[in-house]
Amino acid sequence: MKSEGRYRVRTGDANMDQRISMSQPQIRKGETEVLKTRLTDCITAEKAGKSTSATHRQSTRKTDGNALKKPDRRSFLKVSVQASFAASHLATATARAVGMIPTSGTGLHLTAMGLAGLSVTTGGCISQTKTTLPEKTWGRRGFSPGRFLKPRAMAIDPQDNLYIVDTTGRIQVFDFDGNFLRQWKTPETENGRPTGLTFTPGPTENTAIRPLKNQSSSAFTDSARLLVADTHYYRMLSYTPDGIEHENEMIGGTAGFGPGEFAFVTDIACDPQGNRYIGEYNASDRIQKFDRDGNFVCQWGGSGNEPGSFVRPQSLLVRDNVLWVVDSCNHRIQRFDLSISPPELIDIWGGPGEKNGEFFYPYDLDIASDGTVVVIEYKNNRLQRFSSSGQWIASWGGPGFKPGKLNQPWGVVVDSMDRVHILDSNNHRVQRIQMPS
Repeated sequence: MKSEGRYRVRTGDANMDQRISMSQPQIRKGETEVLKTRLTDCITAEKAGKSTSATHRQSTRKTDGNALKKPDRRSFLKVSVQASFAASHLATATARAVGMIPTSGTGLHLTAMGLAGLSVTTGGCISQTKTTLPEKTWGRRGFSPGRFLKPRAMAIDPQDNLYIVDTTGRIQVFDFDGNFLRQWKTPETENGRPTGLTFTPGPTENTAIRPLKNQSSSAFTDSARLLVADTHYYRMLSYTPDGIEHENEMIGGTAGFGPGEFAFVTDIACDPQGNRYIGEYNASDRIQKFDRDGNFVCQWGGSGNEPGSFVRPQSLLVRDNVLWVVDSCNHRIQRFDLSISPPELIDIWGGPGEKNGEFFYPYDLDIASDGTVVVIEYKNNRLQRFSSSGQWIASWGGPGFKPGKLNQPWGVVVDSMDRVHILDSNNHRVQRIQMPS
């Protein structure tokens, strides 16, 4: 049996570097040399483009000190196009080298069965992001009730009330139209502020009820809780919907790597039985499971880009015995089967990029009543919608400050009417839109 090997293709530019993990038998003879040649062509064309641009700038400078003329960019554009074609050929060769063919409009899905250790991403069609105006925009920068200072997480309850925490440590509650209802503050904020919120109606055996961000219950119970990822205090806090803290339900509070200890807590998800799944990043990058009484059950993950590992699991969500993990700094989504202990990887969605089906720091997701999935991206400043099987459907947003544009969004929830609420963090506001199609 042939041993497995790893091949690195480096361009010399960190933003262009691509890592290809593959078993040795999958590479045809001479394929790596072809890849290297095409990479060299691409880099040479890019450098030539920069050199051409500099030459044009210098050639327009007059020695008598007069104003500069506008340079002729035709030669530079020609070289840039050549570089783009070279990059395109490189991506195609890479996909062929591992025996994969890109699917239109989506990233490459890697199933856990038979593909463990394989991490390849291919691009889809050119991104087609809609810029339609939101049906509702509310909030602005400030410290008074109803205003925000870089809001960082959002949850929704069965009545479509929104719970939002910002960098002041305040948790504010609003109705679905943005009318302020009440607020409270987490006990400590000197070290940092929370980055995750989850509303749960409490343990239930009815799997039709989703104790998540997107709820289907019609009324609160005595066990309804807002769970707070108190990131920089290494713990999960538990509140009633009115802001009363239940200190005896806190999980964590000690920095460390052992069971029940945490690095920086990112988010919490709950299953219908009341189990808590808590994500953390920094040195750990793992997920820990606790029962409804806060007892440690199991853990999995670890820092890395291999399937099943994480680099900042920013957001968690449970649906139909599947845990969705937004693996933010790996620019992907991983799904795990919760019927097995410890949970096993089902598949991986996405990969780094700006095309449809690709991600650039995804930060949050939610699921609509029809099973479609919406994902918000911090760096691409957009929302993408996918089918339940991961096929790209539509995108919305784009970078900017006007309504319909986003500035480093952190959160997204879907309400009972399948309207999408986006936490437009660095614009200090919330935008509500109809489901993109």
